[in-house]
Amino acid sequence: MNGQPSCPEHIEQLRRDGFVIVKDLLPLEELAGLNRTARTQLAARTEPLEFEADLRYPGAPSSRTAAGGHTVRRLLDAYARDPAFAEWGTSTAVRRWLEAYFGEDVLMSRAHHNCLMTKHPRYGSLTGWHRDSRYWSFAREDLVSVWLALGPEHVDNGALWFVPGSHRLDLTAERFDEAKFFSADLADNADLLRRGESPRLAAGDAVFFHSNTLHSAGPNRTEAVKFSLVYTYHGVSNPPTPGTRSAAMPEVALQR
Repeated sequence: MNGQPSCPEHIEQLRRDGFVIVKDLLPLEELAGLNRTARTQLAARTEPLEFEADLRYPGAPSSRTAAGGHTVRRLLDAYARDPAFAEWGTSTAVRRWLEAYFGEDVLMSRAHHNCLMTKHPRYGSLTGWHRDSRYWSFAREDLVSVWLALGPEHVDNGALWFVPGSHRLDLTAERFDEAKFFSADLADNADLLRRGESPRLAAGDAVFFHSNTLHSAGPNRTEAVKFSLVYTYHGVSNPPTPGTRSAAMPEVALQR
């Protein structure tokens, strides 16, 4: 990470903007291994999986029997899928960064994200604007997701979009639709979304983003599948609410 901002500068940007890009977080030799594992896992199609057709987001196949109906969107529970995935998600680099942000010991949620995210040509759908905290249940809405690009990510292959500073806004429930997506057809919402930006990522770059940051992702208009490894973390003083989906799986302590 020569020439890159220090961890305190990164954390300051995360607190201000709701997301920050950390360049070259993963060394190239480790990145190559994760890419091999990702492609092997996708080819094996081992459960649990999430299919584009099941979500029916814009651009997805209408059913599993339609063309592209067996297009995988996410390979779930990445932590338990392969030791290489688990090792990266609990790595010293990730732990130290998050401990500095939260100011305490850190836990990985296995109930949220915890997946190998794929975006396929033609059948990879658009994900509307949303806040992750609207789907999650914790003592406080203060979690951070880490999105590791296993290859280049840009607008043409379905990269993430963020609205800077949106994690600090008081956005009432009326500004979201029944599926908890941010309603882009409302005038105030549309004005806010015009501030959105899509950072370009190189392989090995990571995005750290707050659970209240508005974000979305477009379709993949290239001919190559895009792979990303995504985990979500919180401080030990911010537990999931008992009896909710957020508490449905045992969490993982990031050990020193």
